[in-house]
Amino acid sequence: MPDDGNNGGGGDDLSGLSGFFFYVFIVHPATAWILRPGRFERKKSIMYAIGFLALLAAVKTGMEMQAKGPNHYTLLGVNRNSSPLDIKRAYKKLSLQLHPDKNPNDPLASEKFDRVKKAYDVLMDMEFREVYNKFGQDGINSNKRFDETQFFIELGVFYVTWGIMAYVLTLGKRSGLARQWTFTGLIVMLVVEISIMTSRGNPFPSWFFPQNTEYEAVWLLHTLFPAFMNGCRSIGGYLYVDLEAQTRQLLLALQEQNKDILLVLRDVQIGVQNIQATGGGGGGNRSANNSAVSPISAVPRATPTGKIKELQERLQASNSTVQQAVTQLKSDNKSNSNFGFYAMILGYVAFSYIFSS
Repeated sequence: MPDDGNNGGGGDDLSGLSGFFFYVFIVHPATAWILRPGRFERKKSIMYAIGFLALLAAVKTGMEMQAKGPNHYTLLGVNRNSSPLDIKRAYKKLSLQLHPDKNPNDPLASEKFDRVKKAYDVLMDMEFREVYNKFGQDGINSNKRFDETQFFIELGVFYVTWGIMAYVLTLGKRSGLARQWTFTGLIVMLVVEISIMTSRGNPFPSWFFPQNTEYEAVWLLHTLFPAFMNGCRSIGGYLYVDLEAQTRQLLLALQEQNKDILLVLRDVQIGVQNIQATGGGGGGNRSANNSAVSPISAVPRATPTGKIKELQERLQASNSTVQQAVTQLKSDNKSNSNFGFYAMILGYVAFSYIFSS
């Protein structure tokens, strides 16, 4: 039987901890297997990994929501903006249908009727209804009220704990991009949660999941964050570019280019010196000697012009290699530095649009 009314507290903490270990020790290695270099093409690997993570997170979250059972609004068939009169009509209709006297063959009829009655009692009391929207059924059971100091203390403990976990799991140069994504998501989630919990009344538009509460929205954020964090770890590590290694390769290419230049220039210098040494004699004797040389001994010699042309060809080939390395280095550095900033702006714009009154 599902839990009554989205119970929270220790059960949610245990669920979050088990979800964390599930993603870290099972999902992350599976995603790393998908992203292993050479297994698929680069774009396909990323698409497969994102699809796998999204599907797994959706299935796991859906099962947890199914286990929690419907909330009071869903149970009565009303929404969070329904008036007391609408709630009273819905309860009257359901109580007639689910009354144990009208369902003598159903062993769970009494339990179903009690759940509907409990939901009606909570939603008809405006104070209980506000507590239920913010803290769920656990807030009703513990008679919890919103206290700003206590709220920010609990918020600080939660986000500091997850921040430390995220930092430890993203240590090292290879996880730099994943760390940037993870902490960007953590900051966005913090801003959204503060906006939801400190707002007076209902912060959501009427069309935005009309039967779900603020408590369930925060619970969903907390539940999906481990999946988001481990997705960032896997994909960020896969997209990691070692800038130091690229710089070393660039310097080696420049070093080889300089060696080629020096060798060709040396050959050109030697050729010029030979021409100068042999070009000072008499022209007649040289032509006579040339006419006496057999065709077999007339081996073509490298001329300075040929050496210069060879130097140009080597420089062009070397420059193209160096240019590619420099271009890739600049593009990777630019994308890594701007991604987090653009993601923060887009997240803020989307948040402002969705939750604006």
